[in-house]
Amino acid sequence: MSTEPIGRGSTSGESHPSGSHATSPYGTPGYRPAHARPDDTDTYVAIVDEAAADVAAASHLDGGSSSALRIVWLYPDLLSTYGDRGNLLILVRRAQVRGLAVEAIEVRSDQAVPADGDIYLLGGGEDGPQALAAQRLAADGGLHRAIDRGAAVLAICAGYQLLGRSFFAKGAKYPGLELLDLDSDRGPSRAVGELVGEPDPALGLPTITGFENHGGRTHLGPGVRPLARVSAGIGNDGTTEGAWRDKIVGTYMHGPALARNPALADLVLGWATGAQLTPVDDTWPGRLRSERLGAVRTG
Repeated sequence: MSTEPIGRGSTSGESHPSGSHATSPYGTPGYRPAHARPDDTDTYVAIVDEAAADVAAASHLDGGSSSALRIVWLYPDLLSTYGDRGNLLILVRRAQVRGLAVEAIEVRSDQAVPADGDIYLLGGGEDGPQALAAQRLAADGGLHRAIDRGAAVLAICAGYQLLGRSFFAKGAKYPGLELLDLDSDRGPSRAVGELVGEPDPALGLPTITGFENHGGRTHLGPGVRPLARVSAGIGNDGTTEGAWRDKIVGTYMHGPALARNPALADLVLGWATGAQLTPVDDTWPGRLRSERLGAVRTG
């Protein structure tokens, strides 16, 4: 399989809306929380630059090491909006600071999906690319085979919807991958803004926080559990947000999701490694979480 290095200078082909390039840990160029000192901006940018360098170093053209944790970023040429690439940066960084060898693999929509990955990432996208991604993933079958052998999956927004039985795009109903027991259709209004929820206690996560921008509503079947109960925003339907089963989790949270929710990143890493992860310094993610949750409370 052909792979390409991903990191600083990548030509991934992803199309970012204005302001979505991951040039700060917060997914927005020059973004600085209200509590930050002026000189903190350079620190934020340096952190993301270091994480991007980690991803570049973890990417291999020769297939990498069979013992490395393999993180597969699926179809960034179709599904990569609102800084969702940041989820890859964060997983690589949080694995490496714990001494884990990591191989980051970018798989474009014209390439075969490897079935031997440990974590698979799907981002958000517009209707046309979402429909094309679902068709190509179904025809390829690699993601299904990977899940059958125990791989973990994190899917965001459009990527989340296409894991279900069906979704709407371009005014029509499309078949999903049937990896999650859910269906998505169009809502009465677009959901845009902060998204906050209290996670399923079985996951052991703190309050989740993210940014949503979608026109869909997602209806869960008995084969999945909601990721969280919504306290602000819409999520699936104004009551629940996201869904999970086994080692698969889907969410409408951008932000990127793992920048705001490091415990969710560690949950996915734990699923993939089967190990109890040692704690890491989450001072910066903690400040981001506090700022965003505080903005919701005061908004």
